Amino acid sequence: MEGVCRPLSPSSRAAFRGRIDRWGRLQCVYHGWCFDGDGSCKLIPQAPEDALSYPCCVQNNIVWFWPQTEPQNKDILMKNKPPRISELEDSSYTCTMAMRDMPYGYEVLIENLMDPAHVPYAHHKIMRIPKRPPSHREGGVPLEITIEKFDINGFLAKQRFGYGKFVAPCLYYAFPLSVSTNGSGSSSNGQTMPNQSFLKVQRRILLIFFCIPVSPGRSRLISVFPRNFSVWIDLIVPRWIFHVGQNLILDSDMYLLHVEERKIAEVGPSNWQKACFVPTKSDEKVIAFRKWLRRYADSQINWVNKFENYLPPTPPREQLMDRYWTHVVHCRSCSLALKGLRILEISLPIVSVALIGLLAAAKQTMMSVSTRTALVSMAVLCFAASRWLSHFIYKTFYFHDYNHAFV
Repeated sequence: MEGVCRPLSPSSRAAFRGRIDRWGRLQCVYHGWCFDGDGSCKLIPQAPEDALSYPCCVQNNIVWFWPQTEPQNKDILMKNKPPRISELEDSSYTCTMAMRDMPYGYEVLIENLMDPAHVPYAHHKIMRIPKRPPSHREGGVPLEITIEKFDINGFLAKQRFGYGKFVAPCLYYAFPLSVSTNGSGSSSNGQTMPNQSFLKVQRRILLIFFCIPVSPGRSRLISVFPRNFSVWIDLIVPRWIFHVGQNLILDSDMYLLHVEERKIAEVGPSNWQKACFVPTKSDEKVIAFRKWLRRYADSQINWVNKFENYLPPTPPREQLMDRYWTHVVHCRSCSLALKGLRILEISLPIVSVALIGLLAAAKQTMMSVSTRTALVSMAVLCFAASRWLSHFIYKTFYFHDYNHAFV
């Protein structure tokens, strides 16, 4: 894709011989695009002179852009930078990112990620929950959550094992209560912790979610869970393996949230409490987010384009919980895994037929009974493995239903 740059090996660089034009810009000899010393594109000859240019930057391995082209916003990123998570740039942490397009809006997406009370129930037998008394099969218990700071920039919430922080308008992350330092005494929430320099670096994991509005009833989630322990696992286990588990978690409450959004839409976003009953302390972050949305955004997204229908119609369940078009097609790791497994699925029946053909062609006296039995067994196993693999591919990369009544 033109305009996408990545590091090249020395042998590859020799094949791409750019030139310095008379204005000192690096020019691509293929299409003539010109770049300055900072890597910013200064000229696209094929684009009209009045083409729009958006201020953009790369931070935390995510491309950000400011969706306004007025001259006064040319240097907006110098004073108004995207939120930054230092752990995502720390080499001692491993960071496996995932992305998924969701069939419900930004508001419901953030609510869901801020709500710890649903985890033991919506994600039953998917996520590990601490053991509770026998009367609580799923592990639900009272949760104390306190909002400590609230303003136009978001809010900070304290709970039993750590903090949850909403950085308006699109970032929510949770980090542990304990502070890990390397001598500087700084913590994830940006506060200075005195007399902490003697502490050793502790095992830490963060839950980070970038929630992006796409359109009414549509949003995009970018999630990453940096940790500073067992880093070697991500060097061995393919990334798509982690995505399988994350997609299953998202699927397990996807239909519930899709329906919830429509219930809220019936009463209007500003009257959301008529559709939702939030009586416990575990709801504090959800209440705080709706309060922030009402106070600073009039309870809704200010879409530039006017949409005819507020919410799209509900599609069939298989389409609603589709994985291929909402994740796999955009994920290089999952796409390559799907391609490889498809090749294996097609190859196994061919091997099975070849083994049966070998048996049919060979004379009975040329093979022992044990050899013939082994070949027949291998043929049957290859065919059965192909059928199992077909089912695995469909559930992993296309559609996996989740019925809470049978879990």
